[in-house]
Amino acid sequence: MIGITSYGAYIPWNRLQRQSIFQAMGWYSPFTYGIAKGEKAVSNHDEDSLSMAVNAGANCVSGFDRGKIGGLFLASTTLPYDERMNASIAATALDLKSEVRAADITGGLKAGTTAMISALDALQAGRMKQALVLAADSRLGKPGGAYEHMFGDAAAAVLFGDENVIAEFKGSFSLSYDFADQRRASGEKFNRNWEERWIRDAGISKILPEAIMGAATKHGVNPANISKICIALPADMSAMGKKMMLTPEKFQESMVNTVGDCGAALSVLMLAAALEGAKPGDQIVVVGFGSGADVLLFQATEEISKLPSRRAVKACLANRKELTSYEKYKVFSGIEDIETGIRGEAPAASALSVLWKDRRAIMAYVGTRCKECKTPQFPPQRICANPACNAKDKMEPYSFADKKGKLFTFTADMLAFTFDPPAIYGLVDMDGGGRLWMDFTDVEVKDMKVNMPVELSFRRKYIDKGRGISSYSWKAVPVGKEAN
Repeated sequence: MIGITSYGAYIPWNRLQRQSIFQAMGWYSPFTYGIAKGEKAVSNHDEDSLSMAVNAGANCVSGFDRGKIGGLFLASTTLPYDERMNASIAATALDLKSEVRAADITGGLKAGTTAMISALDALQAGRMKQALVLAADSRLGKPGGAYEHMFGDAAAAVLFGDENVIAEFKGSFSLSYDFADQRRASGEKFNRNWEERWIRDAGISKILPEAIMGAATKHGVNPANISKICIALPADMSAMGKKMMLTPEKFQESMVNTVGDCGAALSVLMLAAALEGAKPGDQIVVVGFGSGADVLLFQATEEISKLPSRRAVKACLANRKELTSYEKYKVFSGIEDIETGIRGEAPAASALSVLWKDRRAIMAYVGTRCKECKTPQFPPQRICANPACNAKDKMEPYSFADKKGKLFTFTADMLAFTFDPPAIYGLVDMDGGGRLWMDFTDVEVKDMKVNMPVELSFRRKYIDKGRGISSYSWKAVPVGKEAN
């Protein structure tokens, strides 16, 4: 039996009310009043699709042996690199073994479901025992348009394997059509779309039933027995449900009013939400739409009740802060440039040779621990920092990225450049030992308190536009509400 063994999610801390968008741009596009409801998740200034995917992956594999993961499939339409394997960066950040097969899957909104099918095909072929799928998107709608309201940022992850399977894989069905509903040419910042009624009537209303009924016929699924169907579209599916004999309660919430349309990540995020509420025997159908459609069939097993609590959709939705400034959103998302001053314009240190040499320390936050006295230390050392020990060359790798800690001291710096001043940095005493000097994010100065619990989050350190490099590392964030 192969199938899902774990899942996780990541939704940015910041939430933007759609009324805030309308208040800023309604003068130009009053027609958007009808969709200016609820809120959407928006990335912080130091987040992108890659950083969100890594955080979702870390939540997914928590408590699992990462050395057993043989494949990493990263799905997104908004990856930072066109030519540099983004999945390899994610594998390094998650400290997976170097023998892992990594692949970027992009180019369409069903990339999330396509990545899951690719991972499951590899498992069925016996190529690997476990495969991790990450899906994330951070798409931009042009100011004044409907997509600015609808698009949201998020990531989700699913771990597949053949042991302790919580949802057995029952089969898949795919259609590939060059149906150009949404598109973005290489180098463009904003999405474009064709006429909405045509997308609905010629595309969604015909392609989706063909795919779903094709999967049901191929694998002998009775629509009446489906517990949850996850259709990755931020639209009302009730009319289509009647045609396929699916009652409204069978449709998994698309989270359009709390997260927004998160593109290639939406199918995986909805699957994670369905798994959070699934019981043994539940049949779950996942549908990805875009340039055709993918359908995957799963059935929950008895193991789902034994899986330790995951940080997934419910926890991420609970950990939120309202972003009250539309102007901040435009700066954080890169829609609008601002004056950065000479400090912000200083050349970024992008020595890729150093990154390669120290990749486990920089990207995965792996330090060392003395084998003699068990003292953890970062960055990696040859000589033990414990003055009572001072053992030499008796170190073992020690991961800090998955540990929590407490704030020892901090500084709020109005002179150091950041897109969200002041820059906050300080010292963290890690649980189990080790004191780290770290940047802080997803927090306001007024909420910083000595001894407050913190954890680590993978973030973009800076963008070196002159050399075309996005640099990443780990930062400290307050422990989320769901974990307090």
